[in-house]
Amino acid sequence: QVQVVESGGGLVQAGGSLRLSCVASGSIFSINVMCWYRQAPGKEREFVALITSGGSTNYAESVKGRFTISRDNGKNTVYLQMNSLKPEDTAVYYCNKQGSLGLGYRFWGQGTQVTVSS
Repeated sequence: QVQVVESGGGLVQAGGSLRLSCVASGSIFSINVMCWYRQAPGKEREFVALITSGGSTNYAESVKGRFTISRDNGKNTVYLQMNSLKPEDTAVYYCNKQGSLGLGYRFWGQGTQVTVSS
């Protein structure tokens, strides 16, 4: 199975930007839809953005216009460019295939922490 490592998180002030990377140990070319998810403290993991193998994208309403997801199949990497960050964006960010929210923790990577200060 494809294993992923998320990176690029950090501490930023509100209004700042971060670019997250999700590097897969196996090819993601065969996976039609890859997604970014996030989980804030005390909250359920939620969908953030998706990208299809053809490059089509969709976003949660809360991040639309601020975040951009992209995919480089040659590098087996999915990116999430986050601009105009808000404190409510603070969460651990994960990448996984579409439909992963119902899966157990063994099917997820470690994620990368994003903290946005007010």
